[in-house]
Amino acid sequence: MKEALRVRSGYEKRRGPVVLVIMDGVGFGKYKEGDAVAAAHTDTLDGLFASCPWTSLNAHGTAVGLPTDDDMGNSEVGHNAIGCGRVYAQGAKLVNKSIEEKTVFTGKVWKKLVSQAVDNDGTMHFLGLLSDGYVHSHMNHLKALIEQAKRDQVRKVRVHALLDGRDVGETSALDYFEPFEAYLSELSDDSFDARIASGGGRMVITMDRYNANWDMVKKGWETHVLGEGRQFASASEAITVLRDETGAIDQDIPPFVIAEDGKPVGAVEDGDSFILFNFRGDRALEITKAFEAEELQEFDRKRVPDVEFAGMMEYDGDLHVPKQYLVPPPTITRTMAEFLCSSGVRQFSISETQKFGHVTYFFNGNRTGKFDKNLETYEEIPSDILPFEQRPWMKCAEITDRVLQVIASGDYELIKLNFPNGDMVGHTGIYQAVLCSIEALDLQLGRLVKSVKDAGGIMVISADHGNSDDMFEHSAKTGEVVLRPDGKPKAKTSHSLNPVPCIIYDPEYREDYRLELKQGLGISSLAATCIELIGFEPPEDYDPSLISWHT
Repeated sequence: MKEALRVRSGYEKRRGPVVLVIMDGVGFGKYKEGDAVAAAHTDTLDGLFASCPWTSLNAHGTAVGLPTDDDMGNSEVGHNAIGCGRVYAQGAKLVNKSIEEKTVFTGKVWKKLVSQAVDNDGTMHFLGLLSDGYVHSHMNHLKALIEQAKRDQVRKVRVHALLDGRDVGETSALDYFEPFEAYLSELSDDSFDARIASGGGRMVITMDRYNANWDMVKKGWETHVLGEGRQFASASEAITVLRDETGAIDQDIPPFVIAEDGKPVGAVEDGDSFILFNFRGDRALEITKAFEAEELQEFDRKRVPDVEFAGMMEYDGDLHVPKQYLVPPPTITRTMAEFLCSSGVRQFSISETQKFGHVTYFFNGNRTGKFDKNLETYEEIPSDILPFEQRPWMKCAEITDRVLQVIASGDYELIKLNFPNGDMVGHTGIYQAVLCSIEALDLQLGRLVKSVKDAGGIMVISADHGNSDDMFEHSAKTGEVVLRPDGKPKAKTSHSLNPVPCIIYDPEYREDYRLELKQGLGISSLAATCIELIGFEPPEDYDPSLISWHT
């Protein structure tokens, strides 16, 4: 446990708690067309912007530890930055460096997986998201691994490729799969055989998180490992046919298996090696468990091949999952929650299943356990298991119901909550649903405003990244909306590069700090800000608070 924080002299703490509200996926739109946040009816937010100090915060690229400012932020790195008050080099950047410096290929795990495939004349399998979205994976990482496998005398490679459609265009899969199939064909020769073996949409198979829907993982296991499912001659054929039949966007394409003469080309067998090349942890943990658990309660695996399994990174540093990984993740220490526990501050964290891990695991530096079980309370509201556009309000009312009780109890000095609506519904690309989701969120903010006022607390309202503020594709050259063949705007389902808001609602303001918040900072500054409002001095190496104090 870290040392206790110093009490801030001259600051009179408010009667009630500091309530940190993370409006997941809510930013300031660059374009009027497609900005569902601006278009939604939001009386509460409008009133807060008109009456409270507020600023915009950077939530993408280098502000959250990603390689460049062309890289969109995401919930994982966003909550890491908010929770630890500093910026760490994140997954993509660490993997890039490891590949560039070739340290990934000199490590014992890579050598072990290569030996497994070579010595058993087996197959090296790669599973992950085939896109350049840079949120969960990047196909350039996959290419580097495959090329090194060939150099290391691996004779057979099979790729189990998941369709994206969330971090990239909603129907862009063929832009990745067709060139990739050609790439594998060119790379193959008499001594090396590389092919795509299976696939499916990321929101249908394999990439579930927070134990929300294990049936997705079951489908993934049957498709990738057992080679069971509808068969096609190529991935491009599968995508074309399934899209025509279902009308689904990429993330919802049903699973498929590539076969020759009725036999799957890439079922996993004893003696093979298997690499999960996604670097982000939340949607990698369950399929990892399916490979590593001796006994699995969630579904019947039918057959468990004897393979060497590894992840691209360590997905859970507390539980040390997976057992083997290629690139060490960032070691995030000295988080806000840890410092507050050392200072005796009681904290309450809540969201629904879809974002529960973000206000706990990611917020605490990729740590599953609590720093102090007597001072921290976690509460999860179970998410609905159905398409988000069908329930765009999600569980924001239920989250708020509980938070109102917690505020009234007076038991906690910091309450942090995540409303997933702007992000999860934003990923659907259904504009009407996103409008509904933002308006539902705003209604709950109104309830929180009243409760915080009654308790004499402070509410800090911000976000981890943008999404619902940028729902239409725009031309990079002209900025105009890109239209579909039917003349309607082409939906954008990925995160935006837009800044996010930060509003401080302090109904018992005592003129102890200036109402003009600092400009040009990132979401990592939220930690120091909350620590100060609770009544402490933030650690010296934290990114600066948004508040300027009167002297």
